Amino acid sequence: MNVANQTVILEFILLGLSKHHNVEIVLFVLCLGIYLVILLGNSSLILLSILDSNLHTPMYFFLSNLSFMDIFGTSSFVPLMLVNFLSVKKSISFPGCALQMFLTHALGGTECVLLAMMAYDRYVAICNPLRYTIIMNMRLCVQLASLSWIVGSVNSLLQAILALRLSFCGNNIIDHFFCEILAVLKLACVDISLNAFVMMVAVVLVTLIPVLLIFISYVFILITILRVNSAEGRKKAFSTCSAHLAVVIIYYGTILFMYSKPKAKDPDSDKLIALFYGAMTSMLNPIIYSLRNKEVKAAVKKNILIQGKYLILPFSI
Repeated sequence: MNVANQTVILEFILLGLSKHHNVEIVLFVLCLGIYLVILLGNSSLILLSILDSNLHTPMYFFLSNLSFMDIFGTSSFVPLMLVNFLSVKKSISFPGCALQMFLTHALGGTECVLLAMMAYDRYVAICNPLRYTIIMNMRLCVQLASLSWIVGSVNSLLQAILALRLSFCGNNIIDHFFCEILAVLKLACVDISLNAFVMMVAVVLVTLIPVLLIFISYVFILITILRVNSAEGRKKAFSTCSAHLAVVIIYYGTILFMYSKPKAKDPDSDKLIALFYGAMTSMLNPIIYSLRNKEVKAAVKKNILIQGKYLILPFSI
């Protein structure tokens, strides 16, 4: 039997941009800044949704889930990646790689499904406003959010197990910044047709079906908005779903760009695009919702004033 086939891999080496150390220093500073913005922006939205009673609505419940997902998702790979930017040996243990691969894939799949649930929420809010609070009760919201997490997690667990049961024949150098599942599959020295089939089925179930549901929801939303007589009424109706629509366009637009564009001559370019796709969408979500929603702006002003009073009070006594 070939000795290479019996080699047990204990760790993976993350190649990243090892040949361009100066670029890695720049990326460290840039990614650290983006990561801090992600943590601050998303944690602020979660905190506001808890503290402000005006934000105790289905939309902000789903948005809190999305924000938590963005924090958890980026935290699954960014901290180690930042350490590796400054390290000579850029390694990750086999269990660590398995966990990272599971988390990044699970949270990506969960976000796809959750965006569809949020589209349904906007559909009910605009097309059936009188029954909105009855239909979108807390029980249903928890069920929809739980379904999103379950679908994303089960899909990722299956794909991670199928990937890690493969033989790598001692090849442990991943040409990426983190343990991305496609990059790991490239190391396999055996047939991966089963992995490819399962991944194709998952793309249909976890990505294309949610996209179809989002599209159908917005067709009905658009029909309803066009039936509104006044321009002011149409503007108000559209403003209730504009933030979600912007997030959907950015999220799926980036995915479409990544997988439809021709392969770059320099493979490092594709790695950088994948890196910023993972980080930028998580950074933009809270910014978009903060800029587009009057409720968030009002909650921010309200809580700043309250905190300001608490700070001033001790000095006035």
